[in-house]
Amino acid sequence: MLNFIKSIALTLAIVLGAAAAPASAETVSTGTFTGASDHITTGAVEVVKNADGSHTIVLGEDFSLDGAPDPRVGLGKDGFYNGNTDAGVLGSLTGGQSFVVPAGVDVSEYNEVYIWCEKFSVPLGIAKLN
Repeated sequence: MLNFIKSIALTLAIVLGAAAAPASAETVSTGTFTGASDHITTGAVEVVKNADGSHTIVLGEDFSLDGAPDPRVGLGKDGFYNGNTDAGVLGSLTGGQSFVVPAGVDVSEYNEVYIWCEKFSVPLGIAKLN
């Protein structure tokens, strides 16, 4: 019985591990958030190129935002957010999350990831990408 349970645990670990980090994804750039507009925003972020050519913005498990109405995730360049890159509503104020970059957006044209307050049109956090 114990060997059966170990076997199931190992199978789950392999399946869940593969789902969390597909071998076909490639990190394109990384950064760390700093707060903006008197907000506290911290944590890591990476932009990942998927096997199908699409891109995903991945917030790290250490991500944190102190709160704001209508926080969204998107891209910008040299201090300017581009609303056409809006990848969706922030699902949680803390923890790892993923957002698909809209089709047609060339991520190589951007050097920042934004947490953006749509309601007040201000940045809540900015991560410069390396």
